[in-house]
Amino acid sequence: MTTLDPEKQKQAKQYSRIKRRLWLVDTIFSALYSLTWLFLGWSISLREWLSTITTNDWLLVALYIIIFGGAYAIINLPLGYYSGFVLPHRFDQSNQSLKDWLVDQLKGLAIGAPLGLIMLELLYLALRLTGDAWWLWVAGGLLLFSVLISNLAPVLIMPLFNKYVPLGDDHKELEERLLNLAKRANTKVKGVFKFDMSKRTKAANAALTGIGNTRRIILGDTLINEFTLDEIETVLAHELGHHVHKDIPFLIAFGTLSTTLSLFIASLALDSAVSFFSFTSPADIAAFPALMLILSAYGLLTSPIDNAVSRWRENMADDYALSSTKKGEAFASAFTRLANQNLGEIDPEKWVVFMFYSHPPLGERIEKAKRFSAA
Repeated sequence: MTTLDPEKQKQAKQYSRIKRRLWLVDTIFSALYSLTWLFLGWSISLREWLSTITTNDWLLVALYIIIFGGAYAIINLPLGYYSGFVLPHRFDQSNQSLKDWLVDQLKGLAIGAPLGLIMLELLYLALRLTGDAWWLWVAGGLLLFSVLISNLAPVLIMPLFNKYVPLGDDHKELEERLLNLAKRANTKVKGVFKFDMSKRTKAANAALTGIGNTRRIILGDTLINEFTLDEIETVLAHELGHHVHKDIPFLIAFGTLSTTLSLFIASLALDSAVSFFSFTSPADIAAFPALMLILSAYGLLTSPIDNAVSRWRENMADDYALSSTKKGEAFASAFTRLANQNLGEIDPEKWVVFMFYSHPPLGERIEKAKRFSAA
């Protein structure tokens, strides 16, 4: 049975506290950035200047987004560098060189920027063509996108960042155990794969990714190298619990409802912003900072609800892992090891859990497993 490292817990609390402060700085900066563009008139001025270059709506949106988003990305570089590279190294959580980290950022930009631009172009197409019903069309489009990305991410996007290989003969017993777990859960998987998680981090993780024919079990090499077979089995059983409880379709449906509501509220608030800032219409690209502010505020207000729903489903998955494996001690040991290895805080303040935690605190999960073993 793995024991909790008190020194690691001190570091975990400090690490979590710093990350929350950085989140607060980033949130405030993002809001101030958009407000500056609105109240100083930069947004309308940029749209007017771009209108002298092109009258094509698609090109106008693209140029505006590139300038607005590019300026934000450049100004935000120091914060991104500190939170993404310096801080994890300070707490010995990262194995990446600066070169590798920069390559990852460029890969993310190469994928995220075109995807984001396409989605925003479609958003403004809906605003131009569908009038007051734009929010409903956008919600439907986002639903299709979420289903599509769930299928394509394991085979097209994730391999760009990590190398995935079958477990092979070196881990035959582990593979057989995990495939047997999947069979008992009536879950068809393409196979069990390991990936080079250690090239970036000392943290450990496992997941069941994909939908239908792309569904597969993936294990970080840090998990395989540091955890016992029983511990890995309980971690994967938790992931299978999500499939048994149909959490992916549930969360897609819940997310779609939440997104639809947010877009409906945004449509009402955007009409007010158009009047207040003298934009030409909701489809005016100059109103983009206002739309971002509205959606960000909604997300901030509703994130505790989203997190509570997520914690509920995570608790259900924990219950499944314990009941299906009957290995409460291994479960407790695995999550204790995760707390040590990932610098996971086991007893965060209640308000922190309420605001930020999509999973139950590690301490609660460990105690649940111990009670299961003692029963």
